[in-house]
Amino acid sequence: MTRHLSDKPRTTAAGRLRHFLQHERESGDIHPAIAALHARSTKTTPEADRRVAEYTRIERGHRA
Repeated sequence: MTRHLSDKPRTTAAGRLRHFLQHERESGDIHPAIAALHARSTKTTPEADRRVAEYTRIERGHRA
């Protein structure tokens, strides 16, 4: 009796993934969308800080 088509040992693609990730890291190229995200300013305005404080106060159930 012969083996069924699906009775083959399962090969893992971990080696392919490892080599792909190594290649991506060594290439040094950054996707333009990622570069744009890194270039965005992380500074917040005082109005935004105050707004967050008010939302968290309301979420906690405190009233003015």
